[in-house]
Amino acid sequence: MNDTVHVVCPHCFAVNRVPTDRLHQGPNCGKCHQPLFPGHPVELDEARFDAYLTKNDLPVLVDFWAPWCGPCRMMAPAFAHAASQLAPRVLLAKLNTDEAQETAARYGIRSIPTMILFHQGREVARHSGAVGTAEIVRWTQSHL
Repeated sequence: MNDTVHVVCPHCFAVNRVPTDRLHQGPNCGKCHQPLFPGHPVELDEARFDAYLTKNDLPVLVDFWAPWCGPCRMMAPAFAHAASQLAPRVLLAKLNTDEAQETAARYGIRSIPTMILFHQGREVARHSGAVGTAEIVRWTQSHL
């Protein structure tokens, strides 16, 4: 029997069991039939943040950002590009700290942009400050 991992759909947030040997084949959600790896970061809110992090077996890299933050806006294209480079080994998500103040406070976000790499809901590593695509990919891979 194949090993499987749980992957949360970025569209309908249903939990999908995916054989590990099929992760690179662009699997779709069993419920909504949308791609599980859309090639861009998933926008999370307070209601879905914990479920997305804890129900995914894959690591999740979260960009804590705000729309008024210049460095956040400068890093956004690099973070989006990193999503396509890191998938399907790592899922990327974004959390607007203005709209999710309780979650930002819970993780002690003092400066933005801040990236936190989570695995099974636990923080693995943290980086503050804007960086480019290559640095995002290198930093993430160094903590897997």
